[in-house]
Amino acid sequence: MNKLTSLFLILSLLGAGSIAATNITVNSLPALQTAINKSVPGDTIILANGVYTSTDKILIEKQGTEKKPIVITAKAIGGVEINGTNGFVVSSPSAYVVIRGFKFTHASGKTTMGVGTNHCRITRNVFECTGTGAYLTNSGDDNQIDHNTFQNKSTEGQMISVQGPGNNRMAQRTWIHHNYFYKFVSTANNCGSIQVGLSSRSMSTAYTLVEHNLFSQTRGENENICNKSCRNTYRYNTFGDGVSELSLRHGNFCQVYGNFFLGSEGIRFFGHSHKIFCNYFERCSPAINIGNGDGVIPPDKLTMHDRPDSVQITFNTLVNNKVNVIMQARNNGLGAYNITFANNIIQGGSKAVDVKGEIKNPIWEGNIIWNTDGIGTIPERGYTAIDPLLKKEANDKYHLLKGSPAIGKSAGNYPYVTEDIDSQPRKAKYDIGADQYMAGNPTNHILTIAEVGPNSPE
Repeated sequence: MNKLTSLFLILSLLGAGSIAATNITVNSLPALQTAINKSVPGDTIILANGVYTSTDKILIEKQGTEKKPIVITAKAIGGVEINGTNGFVVSSPSAYVVIRGFKFTHASGKTTMGVGTNHCRITRNVFECTGTGAYLTNSGDDNQIDHNTFQNKSTEGQMISVQGPGNNRMAQRTWIHHNYFYKFVSTANNCGSIQVGLSSRSMSTAYTLVEHNLFSQTRGENENICNKSCRNTYRYNTFGDGVSELSLRHGNFCQVYGNFFLGSEGIRFFGHSHKIFCNYFERCSPAINIGNGDGVIPPDKLTMHDRPDSVQITFNTLVNNKVNVIMQARNNGLGAYNITFANNIIQGGSKAVDVKGEIKNPIWEGNIIWNTDGIGTIPERGYTAIDPLLKKEANDKYHLLKGSPAIGKSAGNYPYVTEDIDSQPRKAKYDIGADQYMAGNPTNHILTIAEVGPNSPE
C-alpha cells in the first residue's frame, strides 16, 4: 500500500467517526421518519408548516448528547398540526431528544416517552387530542415537559401521566414546568390534568418536580393533580377558578409549597410525612381537606385511603374561602394521627376549622384566626383571635402590613421553611402565615397566561 492510499484510508475512517450535524427540512411524515432514523447528535429536523395526518407512529430510538441534542421541530412554533391516529413514540434507548413546536390533534394515548428513555424534552407544543387516554405519558427518567399548552379535554385519561417500569416502579425525576392547563370538564373516574403514579406504584419514590404551571377550569374527576407515589414536590403553581383539588391520594414524603390557590378546591391529603407550607388560598372550597383514612398502608391494600400521619401544615395564608379547613365524616373512619397545624393565618369565610373525625396527638400552635364564621374545632390554645392586618394590592394577594401582630410571632421550630410565598428568604424569627414582611421584589407570584405555554419566555 503506497503512502497516498494509506492517507486516504486514515482520512476516510476519521470522517466516518465524526459525521457533521446538520439542519434537515422535510415536508411529509414519511420523510420526517426517514430523517429521524438517519439523525445524529446535533441534528435539527424541521417539519414544514402545514397540517399532516398520521396513520403510523412516529418512532424515535435515537441518542443525542447533552451538548448536542437531536431536535425535532416545527418550522414555526404552532405552525405544524398533526392529526390522525398516531403521534410521537420516544422509545429506549432514546436520550437527549427534543420535540418542539407542534400542535397535536391526533388520537389520545399516542404520545409517549417510554421506559428506558432519558433526558428527553417535550416543549412548546399544544395538545388537544381526541378520544380516551392520556395526552402525554412519561415512563422514562430525567425527562422534561415544559412550556406546553394542554387544553379542551372531556374524556377519560390525564393530560399528563407519569408512570414507570413494570407494575410498581416509577419514572425518576420528571420535571413538569411552565405549562398551561386549560378546560378539562367534569367527567368520569381516572381523569385529571396530571397524575404521578398509580395505587400499585404508590410506595415507590419518583422525585417528580411540578412547578410554575398555570391551571384554569381543569376539573377532570375531582382531582386536578393526583399524586400516587412518594417524594414529589409541587411548588410555585397557580391553581385558578374552576380547578379541582391537588390530591395527595397515595404516597408519602411529598412537599407542597409556594402555590397560589384562587377559587379552586385546594389540597386534600392522605399518607404520611407530607409538608404543606407557605401556600396562599383565596376563595377556595375547601382550602385544606385533611383526609379521614379508611386504612393503614401497610398492611392494608394499596388502594385504601391511607390514614394521614405526621403531616405538617404550616405557614399558610387562607383568606375569604367558602370553606377553610375541614375533615369530612366517614363511616368507620380512622381519622388522622400526629397532624401539625401551626403558624397559619385564617381570615374571613366559613368556620375556621371543621373536623368531623378524630385527630390523635395533634399539634395546634401559633395560628391567627380573624373574622371567620366561627372558630370550629381548633382548641383555644392553638390560635389567637386578632386582626393580622392584611391588605390586598390590585390584582395581587393579601400581604402583611407594617405593625401586623403576625410579624416575628411564629411558634415552634420548622427548619424546612426557608422562604415565604414570594420566594424571599425567611428571617431568623419567622412571621405567621405565607408572607414574610420585608421589602424587595418577589420572584414567585400569581402566574399569567403570558408566562406559560408555547410562546412564553424561556
